[in-house]
Amino acid sequence: MRLLQVCLLLAMAWSSPAQAQKEGPSEKQPDGAPQNRPTLGPATPPSLKGPRSSTTTDPRKLTHLRRIFVERIDNQLSDKLMESLAKTGRFQIVAEEKDADAVLRGTCLDSRRLKSVHSEVFISERTTGASIWQDNVRRSFNPPALDKVVDDTAAIIVEHLNASVQEAQRK
Repeated sequence: MRLLQVCLLLAMAWSSPAQAQKEGPSEKQPDGAPQNRPTLGPATPPSLKGPRSSTTTDPRKLTHLRRIFVERIDNQLSDKLMESLAKTGRFQIVAEEKDADAVLRGTCLDSRRLKSVHSEVFISERTTGASIWQDNVRRSFNPPALDKVVDDTAAIIVEHLNASVQEAQRK
């Protein structure tokens, strides 16, 4: 009886790869052309910084945005963002919230145990608080040092913001 069970198991294991090869793809094109299968869209080239993590909620408001007030963000991310945004020349950083079109706020939390920095940044309309744009960036450190990672995070966020603005202008 035991020998019969072993033989049946071996027969099933041996026949299932052969059966799969015989069946093959069910939809063959007559001229040998490749099959049309659904995809997730065109492949994006790989990036050392990972996928873009920003989201534009209101493209029209994003393209018309000129004056931004930056609230204080941990680990001096707000200072680095103000410097980077000012260098782009696209936005004017204002000292008073009442003078701004929008407010940039967020967090920059460092986990020394996990050796990572997690930053979330939001741009919202000053008067209504409606969301315009947001980004979420995670970076590891040690090495590099925490200050360098926060600098890199600010640069990535500004790069994502500029890409989002350009994309919104094309629409």
